[in-house]
Amino acid sequence: MPGVRVVVTGAAGFIGSHLVLALAGAGHDVLAVDAPGRNASEAAAAENRAVLSRAGVTVTECDLVTDDLVPLAEADVVLHLAGRPGVRASWGPGEALTYRENVTATGRLLTACARRRPRFVLASSSSVYGEAAHPSGEDDRLEPRSPYAGSKAEAERLVHRAAAEGMPAVVLRYFSVYGPRQRPDMAFHRFIEAALAGSPAPLYGDGGQRRSFTFVGDVVDATIRAARLPLPAGTVLNVGHPRTVSLHEALDRIGSLLGTPSPTVPKDAAPGDVACTWAGTGRARELLGWTARTGLDDGLARQIAWHRERVRV
Repeated sequence: MPGVRVVVTGAAGFIGSHLVLALAGAGHDVLAVDAPGRNASEAAAAENRAVLSRAGVTVTECDLVTDDLVPLAEADVVLHLAGRPGVRASWGPGEALTYRENVTATGRLLTACARRRPRFVLASSSSVYGEAAHPSGEDDRLEPRSPYAGSKAEAERLVHRAAAEGMPAVVLRYFSVYGPRQRPDMAFHRFIEAALAGSPAPLYGDGGQRRSFTFVGDVVDATIRAARLPLPAGTVLNVGHPRTVSLHEALDRIGSLLGTPSPTVPKDAAPGDVACTWAGTGRARELLGWTARTGLDDGLARQIAWHRERVRV
């Protein structure tokens, strides 16, 4: 995408910060935006802003629900990663905020982009599928089981409406992303920190839940390909590792890599948390020439190295 102007929303987030660094490193003109006070962990967002600043990228403050979005719509490509994450946090008082950040914000951004019609990529979630008994395909029926999952399905609906009206907009469904700078509320972050500190982390459910854990570098690669290639408007693509792994197996691997087990405290499973996600990846392989290449041991080793570096600092 030489010479194009790219907007990345959610730029101070886990995946967004990696995406911004990759785009800026490739010489693209990147407008990185994020809403102050809207991140799951403001301390983590501050760390990510510092990382971006050291790379010469300034994160511009922008609330997608209240601010003027016309400047964002002047871009050639809009990569929309901003939103309120998390199944557990979306219940009760979090439901209204989840809808605001994931649906209202997406709708306003799409409306702002309607005139110029930039290439638009929405970061959605594997949670829209509900329970997986086989690899989920992009044309499978959606069965969201939490307010968070429902908000992502509704954001996808808005993108499909924009695509039907002529916007070159596509949807990427991310599967259980992990790696350096992972959010503190996410499982691998909790487990690794627990092992390093020798204090237990919560394990929600029985640990038998299976996920298509996908390394953040592979997700960034797929996202950039989706922004660069002339995909048909309305295309939906799974971005996930084709193999599912249980949390127990992941815990064992973390313990082996660290040389010490990760202590856990059992907690009830969160409402809406499914037993299995499983990425069907044929369409991404066909249309993007992409497949997740990072194995779990390699990806975990890179995340562990980041955690250890934070301890030293």
